[in-house]
Amino acid sequence: MKRTIAALLLAASLLAVPSAVLAQQVLNLQMADIRAFIEDVARVTGRTFIIDPRVQGNVSISSNAAIGRDELLDVLFSTLRANGLIAVPVGDSAYRVLPDQNAAQQPTSPNGSVGFATEVYRLNSIDAAAAMEVLRPLVGQQGVVLATPQGNTLVVADYTDNLDRIRTLLSQIDQDRTTIEVISLRNSSAREVIAAVNQLVATPGQGPARSSRIALAPVESSNSIVLRGDPTLVQSVLAIITDLDRRAASTDDVRVVRLQHASAQRLLPVLQQLIGQTPTTPASSGSGDAPPAVSTAAPLPPAVAALPGLQAQPGRRANIALFEGANALIISADPETQRVLADVIRQLDTRREQVLVEAIVVEVSDDAAKALGVQFLLGGNGKAAPFFATNYSSSAPSLLALTGAIAGGNATQPNDSNLQALRTAAIASLIGTQGALAGGAGTSNGLLFGMIINAVRSDVASNLLSTPSLMTLDNESASLLVGQEVPITTGEVLGVANTNPFRTVQRQDVGVQLEVKPQINADGAITLVLRQEVSSVAGPVGVGSSELILNKREIQTTVLVDDGDIVVLGGLLDQNDRLQVDRVPGLGNIPVIGALFRSNTVDRTKRNLMVFIRPTIVRNPTDAQNVTAPRYDYIRNLQIGGRPNGRSSLDDAVQNYLRANPPAPAAPGAPR
Repeated sequence: MKRTIAALLLAASLLAVPSAVLAQQVLNLQMADIRAFIEDVARVTGRTFIIDPRVQGNVSISSNAAIGRDELLDVLFSTLRANGLIAVPVGDSAYRVLPDQNAAQQPTSPNGSVGFATEVYRLNSIDAAAAMEVLRPLVGQQGVVLATPQGNTLVVADYTDNLDRIRTLLSQIDQDRTTIEVISLRNSSAREVIAAVNQLVATPGQGPARSSRIALAPVESSNSIVLRGDPTLVQSVLAIITDLDRRAASTDDVRVVRLQHASAQRLLPVLQQLIGQTPTTPASSGSGDAPPAVSTAAPLPPAVAALPGLQAQPGRRANIALFEGANALIISADPETQRVLADVIRQLDTRREQVLVEAIVVEVSDDAAKALGVQFLLGGNGKAAPFFATNYSSSAPSLLALTGAIAGGNATQPNDSNLQALRTAAIASLIGTQGALAGGAGTSNGLLFGMIINAVRSDVASNLLSTPSLMTLDNESASLLVGQEVPITTGEVLGVANTNPFRTVQRQDVGVQLEVKPQINADGAITLVLRQEVSSVAGPVGVGSSELILNKREIQTTVLVDDGDIVVLGGLLDQNDRLQVDRVPGLGNIPVIGALFRSNTVDRTKRNLMVFIRPTIVRNPTDAQNVTAPRYDYIRNLQIGGRPNGRSSLDDAVQNYLRANPPAPAAPGAPR
């Protein structure tokens, strides 16, 4: 009630005086309703205020001197801001009063001290993201500050008076006070010195990370270091680097370099050629404690001395030794030569990428045969009786063989060798019979007759599928063989009168073979030098022979394939048709009844052979995990499918024998 009376008294006092006096008034409000205060100011200043229903609260204002109309309007704006409200201009002399939530989206007031405004600051020296973190606590509760990395600019939305303060602050901090220095090293490696200095200037408790106050970059061509940062810190680091390089000149000339990825034995001849020595191949020993193989010391020849960084000092000789047990190289040389060799070793001793080569060999064949033949025999029953018969090589069984065996059954000497031969031929003819067989025989009025009709159709389809896969290092040859060693006779000597017979046998690999040497190119493509072979034993050459026929499918080629793509290496589309007609001349051509005097055989063979290859680059442990897990799950699921308890013996072997967890795909976002 008191607050209402005070507001009414203010309004009455403002209305009771003339306009000349109204221009100067003393404010003294205690807990007055803010909506009533806004109405009084609107009445005095002649401005229009649209008050949002959410505007509520009381205000207290005291002044010790009279204020004018313009000052009264500024007092209103400041009072609104202090109470979480904002006056948004909607015309020349009209405002909309509402809470300041989402004030950054409201239009800017033409009055510089009223409402929100948005400004863009372009930074020249400092990073926009770093400046955003600095300014975030200085922006009002409803203010917004955003960094745009593309143009290194800041977008700030806040009250206009606060923007002036932010502009002044940015002008003070957006200054480049860093300095750049370059130092050339004579006795040390630039990368080794940078690694040591980075650990020294790192922030305590955060490990060997780079300091934000200084940055160091190596220059390989001149073995120099470029420093950029705070001038005082740069000068301190320069003094440290100079001292380290000076100390390196007086240290021992022997240095041990332990290799992490490369083979010391394979790297030794390369380094010997670099320093002008005759390359030597160290003798490998079974013990890692064997003394290192030391190359023959020799002065650097003039041609090598002309190489940058390998200028030999008078009377100095460079030696390189190998210690296989630790995969290390021992270098005895002057500091400059040691530095050059260390840089070469560092560039060669890197983790090499791997390539997984997967191949598919598929062959689909279809053999079809169809035969129809008629054989008959007519003959007398006497000793000199004539006879007529038809017999074809493509028909089985042979009518003549059966007739001979039957006729021989009435012989007076059943154990005669000729009779046994007739019976053997008849049995062999019957065993080779396929399809349908019909016939008959008999005698009539002293006439002997017989007939056989043979009809057969056969279809044989086969599908050969091999999926060899192999993983190897980049530029390393690898081979895979899954098969058997089959003995092949290469020579045989019976000797004189079979006195000293012997036979030479060579064993040949038969099965699935894959030989590959991948080379990863700069653009991610892979050059594959490979040989793919699939072979099998078809059987003996013939009946009673021990020689074997081998089926062999082989491809030797060099192809260029992109990472993860599938390419066809080669293929064979083969179709053979064979038609055999056996007939009696003249009689076999007679329409209709000519079929009784001929035999038709049709053979058709189709074969489709294709070989596909897919290389995949394995760059890191995550890639290796992702290519291993699916293949492990494939074999595991095959085992689980045939077990009632759903337990895989492969999991048991991995967990119990290898004492490890089964491989699983890497989680998304895992480090690579």
